[in-house]
Amino acid sequence: MGIWKYALLVFLGGCSYGVISSFVKLGYGDGFGIGDLTGSQYLLGAIMLWIITIFVPKIRLSVKQWLILLISGMPMGLTGFLYNKSLGYVDASFAIILLLQFTWISIILQYIFDKKIPDRKSIIATAIILCGSVLASGFLSSELTFSLVGIGWGLLSALSFATFIYVSGRASITIHPIYKSAIMTTGATLLVFILLPPVFLLNGAFADGLLKYGLLIGFFGSLVPPLLFNIGMPKVGSGLGTILSASELPTAILMSTIVLHEVVTLSQWTGVAVILFGIAYPNFQRRRLSSHT
Repeated sequence: MGIWKYALLVFLGGCSYGVISSFVKLGYGDGFGIGDLTGSQYLLGAIMLWIITIFVPKIRLSVKQWLILLISGMPMGLTGFLYNKSLGYVDASFAIILLLQFTWISIILQYIFDKKIPDRKSIIATAIILCGSVLASGFLSSELTFSLVGIGWGLLSALSFATFIYVSGRASITIHPIYKSAIMTTGATLLVFILLPPVFLLNGAFADGLLKYGLLIGFFGSLVPPLLFNIGMPKVGSGLGTILSASELPTAILMSTIVLHEVVTLSQWTGVAVILFGIAYPNFQRRRLSSHT
């Protein structure tokens, strides 16, 4: 499998994460709270992953390795918690812009922990994606609700997501990606349950319709992304992986038209095109350099 195929997996992982915002919004509309939706998402996502692990090879892990993988998955759960918190204070379009700040935060994390100075094409691609995100979110054409608390939650979700992407790019424990994803998602679930006690398990929320949202959000938000990131990130690296993961916003815009029937303006579609160009830019540069060698 060439590196471009691994890049495609990371791109699809970002797309999958972008799907869940519409389902979360529908869940809020049906009266479910952040604890119901976030908790059921990670719990059912973990259960689905553990079912799949029945069919993949597993190795015996030490207690230390288990703890490392569990802790490595916690930023994923923290991202869901923080992002959903921000949605309670600011409009969804603005919250998405805040989450997209993970692109430049990831560059800073790589510099701090890996002493890796970002190359010119990564900086240019990040700038293009951020400009496109402002257009795609509708930030310039709508009246948004501003809240310092909401901005704080949103920026923290960006930091958490950048941390998760960075961790996904580390391949220190070599095990099957599905097995690794199951353990990491379990760690995310444990953290979410600490932050949001799972009262939905006792109050009959599953029978009232939460189950369908938990399965949908769990599949697209807690099963597919960690699995594809764990397969692709070690191959493409967290630098390119960060850029590819920005596919989340265009997907969120597309899903809002399909699922929520929201009107998307020409400027928003222009922003989507700009983001896709920013994602593709480093690959264009890489092909151009390889063609001259």
